[in-house]
Amino acid sequence: MSDTTTVPECSPATATSPPSAEPPRKRDANYVFLELTRSICPECTKVVDAHIIVRDNKVFMRKRCDCERARGKLYESLIYSNAQAYITNVRYNKPGTIPLHFNSEVVAGCPHDCGLCPDHQQHTCLGIIEVNSVCNMDCPLCFAEAGPGFSLTLEEVQSILDDFVRAEGRAEVVQFSGGEPTVHPQILDFLREAQKRPINLIMLNTNGKRIARDDAFLDELAEIQPALYFQFDGFDRETYRIIRGEPDILEEKIRALDRLAAKGLTAVLVPAIERGINDHEVGRIVKFAMEHPAVRGVNFQPAFHAGRHLEHDPLQRMTIPDILDLIETQTDGLFRKSDFVPVPCCFPTCNSVTYAFVENGTVTPLPRIVNVYDYLDYITNKVMPDYSAEIKIALEGLWSSSTAPGTAKSARDLQMSCQACGFESLSIGEIADRMKMIMLQDFMDPYTFNQKNLMKCCKEFLLPGGKQVPFCAYNTIGYRQQAREQLEALEWERKLARKEGKPFQVRPITFSFPREPKA
Repeated sequence: MSDTTTVPECSPATATSPPSAEPPRKRDANYVFLELTRSICPECTKVVDAHIIVRDNKVFMRKRCDCERARGKLYESLIYSNAQAYITNVRYNKPGTIPLHFNSEVVAGCPHDCGLCPDHQQHTCLGIIEVNSVCNMDCPLCFAEAGPGFSLTLEEVQSILDDFVRAEGRAEVVQFSGGEPTVHPQILDFLREAQKRPINLIMLNTNGKRIARDDAFLDELAEIQPALYFQFDGFDRETYRIIRGEPDILEEKIRALDRLAAKGLTAVLVPAIERGINDHEVGRIVKFAMEHPAVRGVNFQPAFHAGRHLEHDPLQRMTIPDILDLIETQTDGLFRKSDFVPVPCCFPTCNSVTYAFVENGTVTPLPRIVNVYDYLDYITNKVMPDYSAEIKIALEGLWSSSTAPGTAKSARDLQMSCQACGFESLSIGEIADRMKMIMLQDFMDPYTFNQKNLMKCCKEFLLPGGKQVPFCAYNTIGYRQQAREQLEALEWERKLARKEGKPFQVRPITFSFPREPKA
C-alpha cells in the first residue's frame, strides 16, 4: 500500500482560489515612551539604559541587562502611580545649590564617583552619620541591614562633622543614625559635638526603645534638644510583626512619645508603608500626629526594597500618589491631595510635603490659604503679579528637605508665608507649637534607581575622610557594602584605642568599582 495519497484535480469550473492572505498590520504600543535615563541592573548593579514609559496613567521603568543572572530579561517596575502628576511636577524643579567643596572628581562617571563630585546638581540639605551598625531590634525591613559590625569613635564623628561644615559653610541638618544610634555609648557626646558647629538642626533617628526606658538618657536629651526622627509604622500588631518582628511594640512606642512630650521634646513619625500590610493605617497615623503633643509631623516612606526587605512585586510597590490618595480618603478630607506640593530642592517626584496650622482641633493646611503652587513654580510662572520675594524665600525654606516642623526657623517661615492668616498676635513659639508637617519621601531601590533623580539628591551619607554619598546610591550600588567592610575592619583598632585611652587615627573610606565599557 502506498504512503502517498492522490488528490483528484478540480475542474476549472469548480475550483475555488484560497482567500488572499490579509497583509500584516502595524499596531501601536500599549504605552507612551516618555524618556531615556540610566539605571542599574537589579541582579548585578551594572549601569544600564532604562526607558521611562506611561501606561494606564502610571509611570513605569523598563530595563534589560546582559549579565549572567539577568540574561536579557526585561525588568519593569512602577515608579509613579499618577502619570499626570509625574509630568506636571517638573515645574517645581528649582536650581540646585553648589557646595563650597567637592570631595571627589569625575572619573568613572555617575553613579560611581560619589563623594560629592562636580557633576552632582545639589548640595547636601541633610547629612546622615551612621554611628554604628548594631541595633536593639532585628527588623525584617531594614535598608541598613543592622547587625554587629562597627561603632564609630568620637574622633571619627568629629572629623565627619568638620568635613561636612567645610563643604557647606553653615550646614543645614545632620542626622545621627545607625543601626540604632541611641545604643551607642557616646551618642550624647556626638550630639554635643554637632552643637558646637555651625549646623542649623541636629536630628536623632530612633526606634524609641531607650527613650521609653532610660530616665537619665531622656534628661540628657531634654538638655540637648535634638529633633527626633521616630520609627512608627502604625497601630496593628500584625503591622509590627511583619515589618519589625515585634508584634507588641506599640505600647512602648506610645510610652516613648508621651515621655518626650513631658520633657518638651518633639518628634517626626516615620512610617514605612508597604502595600497590603499597613497601607490601611495611613489616615490613623495622620490623625494621631495632629493630636499628640510630642509629634510635629509625619514622614511617610513608601517601602523601598534595598538591604533587608520583604518579598515584593516591583509592579505593585507603593508610590507617593498612592499614599496621597490614602491620606485624602482615610482622613475624610482633613488633608487633600491638592494640599501637597513637590519639594523643589531634590527632584520633584522624590518628595511631597504640606504644612498645617492646628488650633483647638481645627486643622488648616497652608496651601488652602497661601498660593504655594504659584510661588514654587519655577518654570511656568516666571513673573507673578503679586510676587513677594520674602514670601517666596520663606516658602522655599519650608518646602525643603532640611526643614523640621516646630523649630523657630520653620515657625518664622510659616509666619512670613502667611502674613494675612491671623498669626500676627502669636509668638514664634506659639506658631511652632501649632505647626504640623506631613511629608512623603520615596527612596529608590535597584528596581527603580534613576540616575537623573540621583544627580539632584540632597540627602547624603557622611563618611570618615569626607565622602558624601547620596542616599539612594549608597543603598543600591555597592557603596554601603564597601563602607561597611572597611568600617568593620577597623573595629579592633577602635577597641584598642578605647582600652588604652588613646585617640583613634581616622582612616578615610574609599570606593572602587569595576570599570564599565563606555557606551
